[in-house]
Amino acid sequence: MIDWATVSSLATGFGTLVLAIATFQAVRSANKAARVAEQALLVGVRPLLVPSRLDDIQQKVFYGDGKYEVIEGGRGVAEVDGGNVYLGISLRNAGRGIGVLHGWNFMVGRQAIDGHSPLEDFHPHQRDILIAPNDIGFWQAAFRDASDRQHEEAIAAIRSREMLTIDILYGDHEGGQRAISRFTLQPRGDDDKPVWLTSVVRHWNIDRPDPRSR
Repeated sequence: MIDWATVSSLATGFGTLVLAIATFQAVRSANKAARVAEQALLVGVRPLLVPSRLDDIQQKVFYGDGKYEVIEGGRGVAEVDGGNVYLGISLRNAGRGIGVLHGWNFMVGRQAIDGHSPLEDFHPHQRDILIAPNDIGFWQAAFRDASDRQHEEAIAAIRSREMLTIDILYGDHEGGQRAISRFTLQPRGDDDKPVWLTSVVRHWNIDRPDPRSR
């Protein structure tokens, strides 16, 4: 004889198992969709700094002591004036989010690209510098303190027309998704007033995995 009680229990158990599997698949799909939506949101507010184009408009950049420089598109400035060093780069934000500059590190000559400067070596900016998406902006810095270990190094490098390397630390408008982009300034033309051409050689993620390791 058929034990209908047993059959009923087995059918109930099978139905429960099927429902559990369906629930698990639905939860996994929902989690995956949530991760995709989160990544899309982060990409939507993520900046990416590159040099501006040569045909971009010039920008007038003021420094804290009243000094100003006019920076052409695709170029930078590196000038010694009255014992002070003035630096600047014309930038473009190729990302979708507002770029907020956090700090910078100065180096002389071509640097290896196997790693960025330690975060503790970065100078903080004394003013808020923001660059809108798909728009141009600038980076600026200065050495005025003669006791700074890089003050004389920067003066000597600029006067001898050496390549300059600048690591710029920045992130999105909420302070996240920090990245470091390495720029170079290379002098060309007149020794008295050279043109400093700008290029970017590397980008590093600070708060996210390095895509090169995937």
